[in-house]
Amino acid sequence: MRQRFVAAAACAALALSVAAGCGRDSSGGSETAKAVGEGKASGEITVWAMGTEGEKLAEFAKGFTAENPDAKVTVTAVPWEAAHQKIASAIAAKQTPDVSMIGTTMQGEFAKTGALDPTPTDLFQKSAFFPGAWDTTVVDGTSFGVPWYVETRGIYYRTDLAAKAGFPDGPKTWDDLTAMTKAMQTKAGAKWGINLQPPNKTGSWQSLLPFAWSNGADIAAGGKYTFDTPEMTEALQYYQSFFTQKVAPPSLPAGSMEPAFVKGEVGAFISGPWHVGILNDQGGKDFTVAPMPTGKSSTSFIGGSNIAVFKDAKNRDAAWKFLAWLSKPDVQVKWYQTVSDLPAVQSAWTDPALTGDKILKVFGEQLKSAKAPPPYPTWEQVSAVLDTEIEKVCSGREEPAAALKAVQQQADAIGTGV
Repeated sequence: MRQRFVAAAACAALALSVAAGCGRDSSGGSETAKAVGEGKASGEITVWAMGTEGEKLAEFAKGFTAENPDAKVTVTAVPWEAAHQKIASAIAAKQTPDVSMIGTTMQGEFAKTGALDPTPTDLFQKSAFFPGAWDTTVVDGTSFGVPWYVETRGIYYRTDLAAKAGFPDGPKTWDDLTAMTKAMQTKAGAKWGINLQPPNKTGSWQSLLPFAWSNGADIAAGGKYTFDTPEMTEALQYYQSFFTQKVAPPSLPAGSMEPAFVKGEVGAFISGPWHVGILNDQGGKDFTVAPMPTGKSSTSFIGGSNIAVFKDAKNRDAAWKFLAWLSKPDVQVKWYQTVSDLPAVQSAWTDPALTGDKILKVFGEQLKSAKAPPPYPTWEQVSAVLDTEIEKVCSGREEPAAALKAVQQQADAIGTGV
């Protein structure tokens, strides 16, 4: 799975605003977002960005400096695997850049240090963004930064195999997904009906949680984790069923899933929009994407990345003006055309560059109801526990109810960190 974690816009030009509310700094006091000065940006804006974004942003930012000739954007590319430690060390040493990408699962941790500047209410509007993406910026009621880009998950399936299985329009419900993937094996000749994220790999929680949310489960409520619930148990039982009934493989060798899907050996899998290009590059045909199947709802996982300004920023106002520029709908579309990052700004999705693609349209609709895990500082620790228990359940070594009880006990011991 692509290592990007969830990911603003002007309705007209730069004007964006969000009802940021009061939050708390690391000492427990309240804080309010400060306004940004008027006029064009000036001076140097230092930015840290990860992955492909880090490689492409410096050139892309020339569009901003063309509009703000007295400003200079200096981008440092940071590998994702080094990002957490680099940001944490910079915060501790008070040597942060003005701006950094912030992985959504890191947002709570870094916000609780008091190092992030609250999102200015005069520049950004909550309603401009996909709700699930905006929620990843909010810690203790205050937004810190804005969603930069987003992704979500859907069901990729072979249309030819689905037709033979009796589901020419793909699965609509949980029962449909079970029946279709089984019939892909028995009627359409697939070796495996569906490939689910290998339960022995880090991040399998990203495939489980859409089923949990679709079943009405909340994994956090009242300021604590809530895994040990009937809704969550039922979702994990459903997820387990694909392994116990041998519809999904226990695991596949690295790099073998896509070729197997292209050959028709695997009928379906769950993934995000980046897989379209991968499949096309491998000669994939006869495939499309369906929304996550409905339990009580159709709800998927939202990922991507946020981008934030530090309180120690040397050029704070210009930094926020740069983020406001990145959040303009037309700029979001240009960024998508540059690196294939999907816009976090809802109005950008009316552009023909996105509306003309039927698969992207599915992801765009799914984003409207997609959710992210709670922005608790301890989420990465707790999700590692959840991964471990998912593996036990899917390998038949533990029952779902017992696994979730174990997750709950460890999550309670770890706490939320807020």
